[in-house]
Amino acid sequence: MEWRSAGLGWPDGVPVLRWDRGRVSPLSYGKEIGFRVVGERYCVGARGNACPLGALVAGRASQARCAECARLDRAFSVAADGVPDDPRTYRVYLAWFGAGMAKVGITAEERGSVRLLEQGAVAFSWLGRGPLMAARRTEELLRAALGVPDRIPYAKKRAVRHDLPGWPERVAEIGELHRRAVALEGWPDSLERVPFEAVDHSGAFALAGLAPLTRVVSELAAGGVVAGRLVAAAGPDLHLVEATAGAEGGVLVLDTRLMSGWALTGGDGVTSVPVRQVEASGDGDGDVQEGLF
Repeated sequence: MEWRSAGLGWPDGVPVLRWDRGRVSPLSYGKEIGFRVVGERYCVGARGNACPLGALVAGRASQARCAECARLDRAFSVAADGVPDDPRTYRVYLAWFGAGMAKVGITAEERGSVRLLEQGAVAFSWLGRGPLMAARRTEELLRAALGVPDRIPYAKKRAVRHDLPGWPERVAEIGELHRRAVALEGWPDSLERVPFEAVDHSGAFALAGLAPLTRVVSELAAGGVVAGRLVAAAGPDLHLVEATAGAEGGVLVLDTRLMSGWALTGGDGVTSVPVRQVEASGDGDGDVQEGLF
């Protein structure tokens, strides 16, 4: 049976593969997973609506949308200030991905920490909460004052997951940035500062003892197979230990955004989709997270 993929989700802090029609498949670390790619990759549409053109999408695209649907999705995006009168409460956060690798951002308070899990944040702390535009202004203030970005390439996040400093070091780095952030002048009066509390996602991602990645899936292709034992997941990435000639091989990373729009069916054996080797300094991929929120 073929199911069309909608990527990876993190409901309740647990990784699940999402499919069309709202179906989900929970993932378990240590279990073998495998699938075969079928047919062609189609646009997933925008804002819950199917693509009116039924357009095809390139295999290497991290966003499975045609140009028209991408424009529609962006037009009503909070990230593009498409809904400046959004009445919801927003939170400003500080996300940490590795030593010296932190960013600021905002997310709707009702989403909790889901956005942080989706980005692959190993740890984070809230900084403030309040109306949307006040949160946006504070985000820009903090980004400039702290010298941290609002986006970090996924390649950089992947490259350090196997070699993270211990929890005390993480807390110290996040705590110092939080201290500097809340001490700044210029916060909007309507944005409430939130006390420091570091939250750890390394357990949810299963990063303890993670081996360095050796290969990264470049794209999916019709007839191709992805197979391996799931050892970790973070953000949109699945870390799979591959089987080679009856023995365990290296670690393959699959960015599940590449799955969206493809029809998949069960499969096993050896991974046969296009991959690239990873250099010791990282995978050399400059892709960035999709969207700010």
